[in-house]
Amino acid sequence: MSIPTEPNGAAADNLELAQPVAKVVVAHALTGHSHSLGQSYMKAENPHTRGPSPIDFDGLSFPSIGARERREDTEESRAARIQKISGAVRTILECIGEDPNREGLLKTPERYAKALMFFSKGYEESVTHLMNKALFQEDHDEMVIVKNIDVFSLCEHHMVPFTGKIHIGYIPQNGKVVGLSKIARLAEMFSRRLQVQERLTKQVAIALQELLSPQGVAVVMEASHFCMVMRGVQKPGSQTITSSMFGCFRDNAKTREEFLSLIRRSGI
Repeated sequence: MSIPTEPNGAAADNLELAQPVAKVVVAHALTGHSHSLGQSYMKAENPHTRGPSPIDFDGLSFPSIGARERREDTEESRAARIQKISGAVRTILECIGEDPNREGLLKTPERYAKALMFFSKGYEESVTHLMNKALFQEDHDEMVIVKNIDVFSLCEHHMVPFTGKIHIGYIPQNGKVVGLSKIARLAEMFSRRLQVQERLTKQVAIALQELLSPQGVAVVMEASHFCMVMRGVQKPGSQTITSSMFGCFRDNAKTREEFLSLIRRSGI
């Protein structure tokens, strides 16, 4: 199924995305909302309007309904957006008992606004543009793994960081492979949003499964959550490990164990 045409008339990189996974699984994985209708990678009746799902037709908006507006910001609207965030940060400073007019904090609201826009830049990116001209045919049907990819994200519950590493593997089918750097960029795109680790892990796996229709996809992520370190239970050193597997990695114990043993190995 072809990705729909962009509003400006240009084709969205002519990517062909498979649908090997049940719609309800895709919907929950990409949005985090079990009631979603799951319209990711599906052509809307009108690509210029939003459907009832929080996922926009071109993948921009999962899980945010404002991603298209943000991506299409002009210089003026981007400046207004930063100014609005700055005003909110100034209010926060006042509410916690600080003086936003003192020397050290005068430019903090604007600095934080710009930093937050960077931390959440994944909302401005889409899978189709990310994978532009990066799908290839190669005579390879063995495991491909990119491991120890550094990931930085913001917990959507407290908006504090969680950081760690993600390991991504797949086994090509019919010689269809993706550029290695794009695998890391895919993890970067999904992590640069307000997230929970479980959804982030599955989003990466689902996206690769949709893009390549491989024999299988495996994703494992390990991270430290500052909401558990700086507040709450205050347990430094604790790690959260999540996994998402499809195809032969889920169905075949030997294939799964090979992947897990390879990501555990140190060095080259």
